[in-house]
Amino acid sequence: MHVVATAGHVDHGKSTLVRALTGMEPDRWAEERRRGMTIDLGFAWTTLPGGDPVAFVDVPGHERFVPNMLAGVGPVPAALVVVAADEGWMPQSAEHLAALHALGVSHGLLVVTRADLADPGPATAQAHARLAATSLGAVESVAVSAVTGVGLPELRTALHRLVARLPAPDPDRPVRLWIDRAFTIRGSGTVVTGTLGGGELRVGDQLTLATTGEPVRVRGLHRLGTPAQRVAAVARVAVNLRGVPRERLGRGDALLTPDRFHRTDLVDVRLAGDPAGDLPATLTLHVGSAAVPVRVRPLGGDTVRLRLARPLPLLTGDRALLRDPGRHHVCGGVTVLDVAPPPLSRRGAAAARAAVLADLDGPPDLAGELRRRRLVRAAELTRMGVTGDATPVVGDWLADPAHWRWLGARLVEEVAAWAAAHPLEPDAPTEALRQRLDLPDRALVEALVGPPLTLRSGRIGTGVPGLPEPVARAIDRVRGEYAAHPFRAPEADRLTALGLGPREVGAAVRAGALLRLAENVVLLPDAADDAVRVLARLPQPFTLSAARQALDTTRRVAVPLLELLDRRGVTRRLPDDARMVVGSG
Repeated sequence: MHVVATAGHVDHGKSTLVRALTGMEPDRWAEERRRGMTIDLGFAWTTLPGGDPVAFVDVPGHERFVPNMLAGVGPVPAALVVVAADEGWMPQSAEHLAALHALGVSHGLLVVTRADLADPGPATAQAHARLAATSLGAVESVAVSAVTGVGLPELRTALHRLVARLPAPDPDRPVRLWIDRAFTIRGSGTVVTGTLGGGELRVGDQLTLATTGEPVRVRGLHRLGTPAQRVAAVARVAVNLRGVPRERLGRGDALLTPDRFHRTDLVDVRLAGDPAGDLPATLTLHVGSAAVPVRVRPLGGDTVRLRLARPLPLLTGDRALLRDPGRHHVCGGVTVLDVAPPPLSRRGAAAARAAVLADLDGPPDLAGELRRRRLVRAAELTRMGVTGDATPVVGDWLADPAHWRWLGARLVEEVAAWAAAHPLEPDAPTEALRQRLDLPDRALVEALVGPPLTLRSGRIGTGVPGLPEPVARAIDRVRGEYAAHPFRAPEADRLTALGLGPREVGAAVRAGALLRLAENVVLLPDAADDAVRVLARLPQPFTLSAARQALDTTRRVAVPLLELLDRRGVTRRLPDDARMVVGSG
């Protein structure tokens, strides 16, 4: 299916044209038919020569209903620009064309209606000149009379050529169905309609409501009035939703593929239109079927920051337009450059931000985003609309390669600084390093560890344990004093006399220079292995008393030493509290 919107001044025959092409009544309201003027969006469809179905979104032409017009045109890829032969170019012709240009619509037809009332030549020439200066450029034109039928066959053929030129939709795109109607059908519940621009919908799909983030389930689908199990883009589609009241949604909301969009109320954009510095402080942003008030902050050049009155599911590269509703004026189109911009909290930050944005052109660029954001989760980039192949540094974290190398060098510097400031604790805690490097996740710090650094027990060091000279000398004295009695532990006061307070003992234990058995009970580091060899020579099994005597030590040392050997699996404690050696250590 293809979808085409109408555009043009009020009373130039847009609805009459759609009616003549389709045999369907696009005006849904009795008030519209009574007044002969379209107020809200209308929908109709037909089959073109060659068998292609095409759906029309018929929009109102009066200036009071431009927001309704924009809701219909926003998601549609092509337009019929309608101009009456007997009136020619009119004010709403200009505003509708400005809207199409702002949204970047580049496929269309010029249809000069009421050719039975006046020579269509002057109106055609005038309209061609206007369209040529916009995104539509040079378009094919057809003069018709919906009353007499003149030109309608030629228009059908021209429509066939138009839809053949439309770009193929991306079936793998996430669904973002902008809702233009929401209503209730007895026995079915809530139904919404919209133009599906990419991806596909299936009965049973779970989607997300853009305004609330709540999950909704697709109960049924209709395409051109016919039930369907699956609808692929591009298409007009009606979606029957399960378990969501009509009051919870409406025009301007959207149905989304879960976890694929970033709902944002702050965006940086590039403006094509009025000078950024001349914009009013408040405008209305039109995107999809949504119309949201925004506050405007010029950044510099043609870039501005928009603060939205409510979050919208926007992607990098989206096209939208800014309109001043008070002046009935389209200020220009915008291209979304960043849906998660940094705060501007310092003097000169706006100008610096404008300089960054100057290199962006809208289409997402993975390498560029990594360069600007330095570190970012892959899922976050996906929700921004930025895709591509990149290998995470850890988990789902992506990093700019140059920034990652810089962080690695910084980590070495910070570990060295920690060791200098804490000679008794040369290995720095991972959390302390995370804070010093201002990283969001400890896993990133650990992923940076490489030669000459090592990671052990949640601390990062150089891998070469060392002790300050006074501590090393004290350990040597302990070794000399207890060489003849290696299983006797120095008392606390003797350790203190040697200069080994709690911090020094802790450093020696971490460096492997002492073995801690219990609080204030330390031996030389090879004592455990030596004890196994002594105990293996005893008759098996042996008692605590026999072990204490064989090791020539006290119960204060023997109990925690045997418990350590039990934990290491080289001795086993029996039910009667005796032990036996079961390994060599």
